[in-house]
Amino acid sequence: MRQLLAGFEVSQALYVIAELGVATELLDGPRSVEDLAKATNADRDALGRIIRFLTPLGVFRTLDGRVEVTDLGRTLADGPVHSLRAAARYLMETHYVPFSGLLHTARTGKTGANEILGKPFFDWVTESPRLSGLQNAAMAGGGRVSLGDLLDVYQIPAGQTIADIGGADGWLLAELLTRAPERKGIVFDLPNIVAGASEVLTAAGLDKRASVVAGDFFDSIPTADVYLMSVVLHDWDDAAAVRILRNIAKAAAPGARLVLMEMVMPEDDGAHFTKTIDLVMLTLFGGRERTQAEWRRLLADGGFRLDRVVSGSGVISAIEATLS
Repeated sequence: MRQLLAGFEVSQALYVIAELGVATELLDGPRSVEDLAKATNADRDALGRIIRFLTPLGVFRTLDGRVEVTDLGRTLADGPVHSLRAAARYLMETHYVPFSGLLHTARTGKTGANEILGKPFFDWVTESPRLSGLQNAAMAGGGRVSLGDLLDVYQIPAGQTIADIGGADGWLLAELLTRAPERKGIVFDLPNIVAGASEVLTAAGLDKRASVVAGDFFDSIPTADVYLMSVVLHDWDDAAAVRILRNIAKAAAPGARLVLMEMVMPEDDGAHFTKTIDLVMLTLFGGRERTQAEWRRLLADGGFRLDRVVSGSGVISAIEATLS
Protein backbone atom coordinates (compact mmCIF):
# COMPACT_ATOMS: atom_id res chain seq x y z
CA MET A 1 0.00 0.00 0.00
CA ARG A 2 2.87 2.39 0.74
CA GLN A 3 4.17 1.77 -2.79
CA LEU A 4 0.74 2.52 -4.23
CA LEU A 5 0.46 5.71 -2.19
CA ALA A 6 3.86 6.85 -3.50
CA GLY A 7 2.67 6.73 -7.11
CA PHE A 8 2.70 10.51 -7.33
CA GLU A 9 6.41 10.49 -6.45
CA VAL A 10 7.13 8.11 -9.31
CA SER A 11 5.13 10.17 -11.81
CA GLN A 12 6.90 13.38 -10.82
CA ALA A 13 10.35 11.78 -11.05
CA LEU A 14 9.52 10.43 -14.52
CA TYR A 15 8.30 13.88 -15.55
CA VAL A 16 11.63 15.42 -14.51
CA ILE A 17 13.53 12.87 -16.60
CA ALA A 18 11.27 13.58 -19.59
CA GLU A 19 11.34 17.37 -19.24
CA LEU A 20 15.13 17.53 -18.83
CA GLY A 21 15.69 15.16 -21.74
CA VAL A 22 17.83 12.76 -19.68
CA ALA A 23 16.74 9.62 -21.55
CA THR A 24 17.41 11.31 -24.89
CA GLU A 25 20.96 12.12 -23.76
CA LEU A 26 21.51 8.43 -23.00
CA LEU A 27 20.41 7.04 -26.38
CA ASP A 28 24.02 6.94 -27.62
CA GLY A 29 25.30 5.03 -24.57
CA PRO A 30 26.05 5.24 -20.82
CA ARG A 31 27.22 8.53 -19.30
CA SER A 32 28.21 9.72 -15.85
CA VAL A 33 25.73 11.59 -13.68
CA GLU A 34 28.04 14.60 -13.75
CA ASP A 35 28.05 14.58 -17.56
CA LEU A 36 24.26 14.18 -17.66
CA ALA A 37 23.77 17.05 -15.24
CA LYS A 38 25.88 19.34 -17.40
CA ALA A 39 24.10 18.26 -20.59
CA THR A 40 20.63 18.83 -19.11
CA ASN A 41 21.40 21.91 -17.00
CA ALA A 42 20.54 20.06 -13.78
CA ASP A 43 22.03 19.85 -10.31
CA ARG A 44 24.36 16.83 -10.13
CA ASP A 45 23.32 15.66 -6.66
CA ALA A 46 19.59 16.09 -7.23
CA LEU A 47 19.66 14.38 -10.64
CA GLY A 48 21.73 11.50 -9.30
CA ARG A 49 19.24 10.87 -6.51
CA ILE A 50 16.28 10.95 -8.91
CA ILE A 51 18.04 8.46 -11.17
CA ARG A 52 18.82 6.27 -8.15
CA PHE A 53 15.13 6.33 -7.18
CA LEU A 54 14.03 5.26 -10.68
CA THR A 55 16.69 2.60 -11.23
CA PRO A 56 14.96 -0.14 -9.14
CA LEU A 57 11.82 0.54 -11.18
CA GLY A 58 13.62 -0.52 -14.35
CA VAL A 59 14.09 2.91 -15.95
CA PHE A 60 17.91 2.97 -15.67
CA ARG A 61 20.88 0.69 -14.97
CA THR A 62 24.22 1.73 -13.50
CA LEU A 63 27.45 0.36 -14.97
CA ASP A 64 30.83 1.22 -13.42
CA GLY A 65 29.55 4.52 -12.09
CA ARG A 66 27.81 5.44 -15.31
CA VAL A 67 24.09 5.50 -16.11
CA GLU A 68 22.49 3.48 -18.90
CA VAL A 69 18.89 3.85 -20.05
CA THR A 70 16.81 0.65 -20.33
CA ASP A 71 14.24 -0.20 -23.01
CA LEU A 72 11.59 1.04 -20.57
CA GLY A 73 13.46 4.29 -20.00
CA ARG A 74 13.90 4.83 -23.74
CA THR A 75 10.18 5.53 -23.96
CA LEU A 76 10.93 8.85 -22.25
CA ALA A 77 13.38 9.86 -24.99
CA ASP A 78 12.82 11.70 -28.24
CA GLY A 79 13.26 9.47 -31.28
CA PRO A 80 12.08 5.94 -30.45
CA VAL A 81 8.90 4.85 -32.25
CA HIS A 82 7.08 4.26 -28.97
CA SER A 83 8.22 7.48 -27.29
CA LEU A 84 5.99 8.78 -24.51
CA ARG A 85 8.14 11.78 -23.65
CA ALA A 86 5.51 14.24 -24.86
CA ALA A 87 2.82 12.34 -22.97
CA ALA A 88 4.84 12.43 -19.75
CA ARG A 89 5.31 16.18 -20.00
CA TYR A 90 1.68 16.81 -20.94
CA LEU A 91 0.23 14.64 -18.17
CA MET A 92 2.25 16.22 -15.40
CA GLU A 93 1.76 19.80 -16.60
CA THR A 94 -1.97 19.48 -17.23
CA HIS A 95 -3.41 16.49 -15.30
CA TYR A 96 -1.47 16.46 -12.04
CA VAL A 97 -2.97 19.46 -10.26
CA PRO A 98 -6.56 19.02 -11.55
CA PHE A 99 -6.52 15.41 -10.29
CA SER A 100 -6.52 16.79 -6.76
CA GLY A 101 -10.21 17.42 -7.46
CA LEU A 102 -11.05 13.70 -7.47
CA LEU A 103 -12.52 13.87 -3.96
CA HIS A 104 -14.84 16.66 -5.13
CA THR A 105 -15.89 14.42 -8.02
CA ALA A 106 -16.53 11.48 -5.71
CA ARG A 107 -18.71 13.58 -3.41
CA THR A 108 -20.65 15.50 -6.04
CA GLY A 109 -20.35 13.64 -9.34
CA LYS A 110 -19.09 16.88 -10.87
CA THR A 111 -15.84 17.32 -12.79
CA GLY A 112 -12.94 17.84 -10.38
CA ALA A 113 -10.89 19.84 -12.88
CA ASN A 114 -13.57 22.54 -13.08
CA GLU A 115 -13.42 22.93 -9.30
CA ILE A 116 -9.61 23.24 -9.25
CA LEU A 117 -9.09 25.27 -12.44
CA GLY A 118 -12.24 27.36 -12.29
CA LYS A 119 -13.13 26.46 -15.87
CA PRO A 120 -13.42 23.40 -18.16
CA PHE A 121 -10.12 21.59 -18.74
CA PHE A 122 -9.96 22.15 -22.51
CA ASP A 123 -10.73 25.86 -22.13
CA TRP A 124 -7.80 26.10 -19.72
CA VAL A 125 -5.44 24.21 -22.06
CA THR A 126 -6.33 26.16 -25.19
CA GLU A 127 -5.61 29.47 -23.46
CA SER A 128 -1.92 28.49 -23.40
CA PRO A 129 0.02 27.97 -26.65
CA ARG A 130 2.54 25.86 -24.72
CA LEU A 131 -0.07 23.53 -23.26
CA SER A 132 -1.89 23.32 -26.60
CA GLY A 133 1.38 22.31 -28.25
CA LEU A 134 2.09 19.75 -25.54
CA GLN A 135 -1.41 18.34 -25.97
CA ASN A 136 -1.00 17.91 -29.73
CA ALA A 137 2.41 16.28 -29.30
CA ALA A 138 1.11 13.97 -26.58
CA MET A 139 -1.95 12.94 -28.58
CA ALA A 140 0.19 12.18 -31.63
CA GLY A 141 2.86 10.20 -29.77
CA GLY A 142 0.51 8.46 -27.37
CA GLY A 143 -1.96 7.86 -30.17
CA ARG A 144 0.57 5.93 -32.22
CA VAL A 145 1.40 3.71 -29.26
CA SER A 146 -2.27 3.14 -28.43
CA LEU A 147 -3.16 2.24 -32.01
CA GLY A 148 -0.56 -0.53 -32.22
CA ASP A 149 -0.99 -2.22 -35.62
CA LEU A 150 -4.63 -1.14 -36.07
CA LEU A 151 -3.93 0.86 -39.23
CA ASP A 152 -2.41 -2.27 -40.77
CA VAL A 153 -5.27 -4.64 -39.91
CA TYR A 154 -8.19 -2.24 -40.44
CA GLN A 155 -9.26 -0.66 -43.74
CA ILE A 156 -11.12 2.68 -43.60
CA PRO A 157 -14.48 2.45 -45.46
CA ALA A 158 -14.71 3.65 -49.05
CA GLY A 159 -15.33 7.34 -49.65
CA GLN A 160 -13.61 10.18 -51.47
CA THR A 161 -13.24 12.62 -48.57
CA ILE A 162 -12.24 11.71 -45.00
CA ALA A 163 -12.95 14.30 -42.31
CA ASP A 164 -10.89 13.91 -39.14
CA ILE A 165 -13.13 15.55 -36.55
CA GLY A 166 -11.16 16.73 -33.53
CA GLY A 167 -8.07 15.89 -35.57
CA ALA A 168 -5.63 18.20 -33.70
CA ASP A 169 -2.43 18.59 -35.78
CA GLY A 170 -3.60 16.13 -38.45
CA TRP A 171 -1.03 13.38 -37.88
CA LEU A 172 -3.60 10.57 -38.11
CA LEU A 173 -5.22 11.90 -41.28
CA ALA A 174 -1.75 12.31 -42.80
CA GLU A 175 -1.02 8.67 -42.04
CA LEU A 176 -4.29 7.52 -43.62
CA LEU A 177 -3.95 9.67 -46.74
CA THR A 178 -0.40 8.49 -47.26
CA ARG A 179 -1.78 4.94 -47.38
CA ALA A 180 -4.65 5.96 -49.70
CA PRO A 181 -3.32 8.26 -52.46
CA GLU A 182 -6.71 8.41 -54.21
CA ARG A 183 -8.45 10.11 -51.28
CA LYS A 184 -8.77 13.65 -49.94
CA GLY A 185 -9.12 14.83 -46.37
CA ILE A 186 -10.12 17.54 -43.93
CA VAL A 187 -8.65 18.18 -40.47
CA PHE A 188 -11.24 19.87 -38.25
CA ASP A 189 -10.66 21.18 -34.73
CA LEU A 190 -10.71 24.30 -32.57
CA PRO A 191 -8.56 27.17 -33.97
CA ASN A 192 -5.80 26.94 -31.35
CA ILE A 193 -5.62 23.16 -31.59
CA VAL A 194 -5.63 22.81 -35.38
CA ALA A 195 -3.08 25.60 -35.90
CA GLY A 196 -0.19 23.21 -36.54
CA ALA A 197 -2.01 20.90 -38.95
CA SER A 198 -1.00 22.69 -42.14
CA GLU A 199 2.66 22.20 -41.31
CA VAL A 200 2.13 18.48 -40.62
CA LEU A 201 0.18 17.95 -43.86
CA THR A 202 2.69 19.92 -45.93
CA ALA A 203 5.60 17.95 -44.47
CA ALA A 204 3.80 14.75 -45.54
CA GLY A 205 3.33 16.12 -49.08
CA LEU A 206 -0.45 16.28 -48.63
CA ASP A 207 -1.14 20.02 -48.87
CA LYS A 208 -2.87 19.51 -52.26
CA ARG A 209 -5.12 16.69 -50.98
CA ALA A 210 -5.99 17.88 -47.51
CA SER A 211 -7.39 21.05 -46.03
CA VAL A 212 -7.51 22.48 -42.52
CA VAL A 213 -10.80 23.82 -41.17
CA ALA A 214 -11.15 25.53 -37.79
CA GLY A 215 -14.42 25.30 -35.93
CA ASP A 216 -16.37 23.81 -33.05
CA PHE A 217 -18.04 20.43 -33.51
CA PHE A 218 -20.83 21.53 -31.18
CA ASP A 219 -21.81 24.16 -33.78
CA SER A 220 -21.25 22.74 -37.26
CA ILE A 221 -19.16 20.12 -39.06
CA PRO A 222 -17.88 19.94 -42.68
CA THR A 223 -19.53 17.61 -45.18
CA ALA A 224 -17.60 14.41 -45.97
CA ASP A 225 -18.02 10.80 -47.06
CA VAL A 226 -16.18 9.23 -44.14
CA TYR A 227 -15.96 10.74 -40.68
CA LEU A 228 -13.12 9.81 -38.36
CA MET A 229 -12.91 10.63 -34.66
CA SER A 230 -9.94 9.35 -32.71
CA VAL A 231 -10.32 9.33 -28.91
CA VAL A 232 -12.70 12.29 -29.03
CA LEU A 233 -16.07 11.08 -27.77
CA HIS A 234 -14.59 9.55 -24.61
CA ASP A 235 -13.91 13.13 -23.46
CA TRP A 236 -17.64 13.82 -23.24
CA ASP A 237 -20.67 12.59 -21.33
CA ASP A 238 -23.46 10.87 -23.24
CA ALA A 239 -25.52 14.02 -23.83
CA ALA A 240 -22.59 15.96 -25.32
CA ALA A 241 -21.40 12.95 -27.35
CA VAL A 242 -24.86 12.49 -28.85
CA ARG A 243 -24.93 16.18 -29.78
CA ILE A 244 -21.63 15.77 -31.65
CA LEU A 245 -22.87 12.64 -33.42
CA ARG A 246 -26.10 14.34 -34.48
CA ASN A 247 -24.13 17.27 -35.90
CA ILE A 248 -22.12 14.80 -37.96
CA ALA A 249 -25.30 13.07 -39.11
CA LYS A 250 -26.74 16.44 -40.13
CA ALA A 251 -23.65 17.38 -42.19
CA ALA A 252 -22.88 13.96 -43.65
CA ALA A 253 -23.14 13.10 -47.33
CA PRO A 254 -25.71 10.38 -48.20
CA GLY A 255 -24.42 6.93 -47.22
CA ALA A 256 -21.67 8.41 -45.05
CA ARG A 257 -19.70 6.15 -42.75
CA LEU A 258 -18.33 6.89 -39.30
CA VAL A 259 -15.20 5.42 -37.70
CA LEU A 260 -14.55 5.96 -34.01
CA MET A 261 -11.05 5.01 -32.91
CA GLU A 262 -11.72 4.52 -29.22
CA MET A 263 -11.11 2.12 -26.37
CA VAL A 264 -13.75 -0.51 -25.65
CA MET A 265 -14.16 -1.16 -21.93
CA PRO A 266 -14.15 -4.87 -20.97
CA GLU A 267 -16.97 -5.93 -18.65
CA ASP A 268 -14.89 -8.20 -16.38
CA ASP A 269 -12.84 -7.39 -13.26
CA GLY A 270 -9.43 -7.84 -14.90
CA ALA A 271 -6.78 -5.15 -15.18
CA HIS A 272 -7.13 -3.05 -18.32
CA PHE A 273 -5.68 0.31 -19.37
CA THR A 274 -9.16 1.55 -20.26
CA LYS A 275 -10.09 1.55 -16.57
CA THR A 276 -7.21 3.92 -15.83
CA ILE A 277 -8.25 6.27 -18.61
CA ASP A 278 -11.86 6.14 -17.42
CA LEU A 279 -10.73 7.66 -14.10
CA VAL A 280 -9.06 10.49 -16.05
CA MET A 281 -12.28 11.06 -17.98
CA LEU A 282 -14.27 11.13 -14.75
CA THR A 283 -11.99 13.63 -13.02
CA LEU A 284 -10.90 15.97 -15.80
CA PHE A 285 -13.59 16.04 -18.46
CA GLY A 286 -16.80 14.48 -17.25
CA GLY A 287 -16.41 11.94 -20.06
CA ARG A 288 -16.20 8.16 -19.85
CA GLU A 289 -14.90 4.99 -21.46
CA ARG A 290 -17.64 2.71 -22.77
CA THR A 291 -18.33 -0.99 -23.28
CA GLN A 292 -19.31 -2.24 -26.73
CA ALA A 293 -22.97 -2.30 -25.66
CA GLU A 294 -22.69 1.30 -24.46
CA TRP A 295 -21.08 2.36 -27.74
CA ARG A 296 -23.93 0.70 -29.64
CA ARG A 297 -26.55 2.62 -27.63
CA LEU A 298 -24.69 5.92 -27.93
CA LEU A 299 -24.34 5.60 -31.69
CA ALA A 300 -28.02 4.72 -32.06
CA ASP A 301 -28.99 7.82 -30.08
CA GLY A 302 -26.76 9.89 -32.38
CA GLY A 303 -28.28 8.54 -35.60
CA PHE A 304 -25.84 5.74 -36.46
CA ARG A 305 -25.88 1.95 -36.55
CA LEU A 306 -22.84 0.11 -35.18
CA ASP A 307 -21.59 -2.30 -37.87
CA ARG A 308 -18.45 -3.84 -36.40
CA VAL A 309 -15.54 -3.41 -34.00
CA VAL A 310 -12.01 -4.20 -35.19
CA SER A 311 -9.13 -4.51 -32.73
CA GLY A 312 -5.37 -4.68 -33.26
CA SER A 313 -2.38 -5.01 -30.97
CA GLY A 314 -3.03 -1.71 -29.17
CA VAL A 315 -5.72 -0.57 -26.76
CA ILE A 316 -7.60 1.40 -29.42
CA SER A 317 -10.24 -0.31 -31.58
CA ALA A 318 -12.00 0.86 -34.75
CA ILE A 319 -15.75 1.16 -34.15
CA GLU A 320 -17.37 1.38 -37.56
CA ALA A 321 -20.91 2.70 -38.04
CA THR A 322 -23.34 3.65 -40.79
CA LEU A 323 -25.65 6.64 -40.91
CA SER A 324 -29.07 5.20 -40.05
